[in-house]
Amino acid sequence: MNLLHKTASALTISTLALAPIFATQTLYAAPAPTQQAPQNLIKQLSGIQSIQAEFSQNTKLTNARHTAAQKKQPTPQHMNQTFSGVMQVARPGKFYWETLKPAKQTIVTTGKVVWIYDPDLEQAVKQSLDEQIANTPALLLSGNAQDIMNAYDVSQPDAKKTYYSLKPKDKEGAFERLLISFGRNNTPTLMILEDSMGQTTTINFRNIKLNGKIDHSVFNFSPPKGTDIIEQ
Repeated sequence: MNLLHKTASALTISTLALAPIFATQTLYAAPAPTQQAPQNLIKQLSGIQSIQAEFSQNTKLTNARHTAAQKKQPTPQHMNQTFSGVMQVARPGKFYWETLKPAKQTIVTTGKVVWIYDPDLEQAVKQSLDEQIANTPALLLSGNAQDIMNAYDVSQPDAKKTYYSLKPKDKEGAFERLLISFGRNNTPTLMILEDSMGQTTTINFRNIKLNGKIDHSVFNFSPPKGTDIIEQ
């Protein structure tokens, strides 16, 4: 379950409390000029050649209308759990995301296709990266600038702070808004996603190693023998 496969699979932690902070600062801080925000984000990302990090994530209902509707239905399993794992990124285009707890799932791409592998189900989903770029927010950490500009409208709520709001241009995408915050040395520390179902998913990164050496073989995924492969 994870960010990249949308909250339906499952997507970080009690830092959801940071979501109101984003909103409050948006109201009172001076935003970056509209044309400047995308360039600031590109500059932020350009300092990233590779990332190794641990992540934790959880999802909560934050929209009152949808919360009321959900009370009539069984609570989705991913709403009650914190997911954790590891991430590795090598620009351009290489991305590895492995959920370790409470269940294993691996998402990996070399820039052409995305593999989503569930060992417990003995199932692997193969998807075109072109079709997934707007639905897989973490891929912006490894994607190129033109893909980001094509997929998102970017704003910077506070010109003096390194966090950004991204809205997918594809209105049929998996989420409505993504907030990403950077810490020292251009390291991404937090992502917050909001979807049309009234769910907010928060993803925290920790123990971040920026621009270290990565074994690129981790990005070369081959489904184990006996895996059911689904192409989308």
